[in-house]
Amino acid sequence: MPDTTLPGKAEILPTTAEEAEERAPVREVSVPAVVRAAAMLRLLSNAAAPLGVNQIARELDIIPSTCLHILRALAAEGLVAVDLTTKRYRLGLEVLNLAKVALRGSISDQAQPYLDEIVRKYLVTAFAVSISEPEHYIVTAKSNSPHAIRLQVDLGSRFPALVSATGRCVAAYSTLPPRSLRALFDRLRWHRAPSFEEWQRQVADVRAQGYAVDDGNYISGVFIVAAPILGPEGEFRHAIVAVCIKEGWAEDELLALAENVRASAAQVAEGLRLSVKASLRAVAK
Repeated sequence: MPDTTLPGKAEILPTTAEEAEERAPVREVSVPAVVRAAAMLRLLSNAAAPLGVNQIARELDIIPSTCLHILRALAAEGLVAVDLTTKRYRLGLEVLNLAKVALRGSISDQAQPYLDEIVRKYLVTAFAVSISEPEHYIVTAKSNSPHAIRLQVDLGSRFPALVSATGRCVAAYSTLPPRSLRALFDRLRWHRAPSFEEWQRQVADVRAQGYAVDDGNYISGVFIVAAPILGPEGEFRHAIVAVCIKEGWAEDELLALAENVRASAAQVAEGLRLSVKASLRAVAK
């Protein structure tokens, strides 16, 4: 291996495991068993009913014996549960404990009071979402409309990253080239799809106005507004979203809702920054 140290400079070797980890080049590592276990958990989370080993193996293109070994390991950790009569698997209750810990002190805690206030003031459904993986975002907090007829959103629901109003926010702060965005855009499912050119113009508006709107594109007759919450490098991390059935709303009322969502996202972003600073100070003590 060629020497990469600078001439005339002595190489300073790391003295601890932590220093070695910090200096090591960042690279993606794929552990097949972990990848398969994660795929099984996602499959079970989306299944309408418990699944058998052969069905899971077929869906994920895994050898049944390998599938069974992983399922047994997950069951031993409480992440999946098996019905000993039917031999079918479902998610285990330990997943709930992990989810509670993951949400504690996160966007859900910061966003919940603002979501509740949006619902109280406008009688809409409001929720927070977070990027869970490069091509999806997930619902991490919610507040339901008191109306009998309302749009139901469940915690943990996953959506394609570029869909609806939130997708326009994701795209506005994405570093992907237009060709890659177009490929992802073409895979989306809409009630009334905008053209890619129209969608790009709406994406460009996000940075200027601080929010994005989906007016019946994703769901017929439904108005959706989303405001982004950015990370320290200016990347999209989360969003505050409000959803309502548009019928009966005046344009100035929809604009007021959008501005409230934008302001709420700004307040949540500030709360998250202060929370991070407080955590860093606590660690430094």
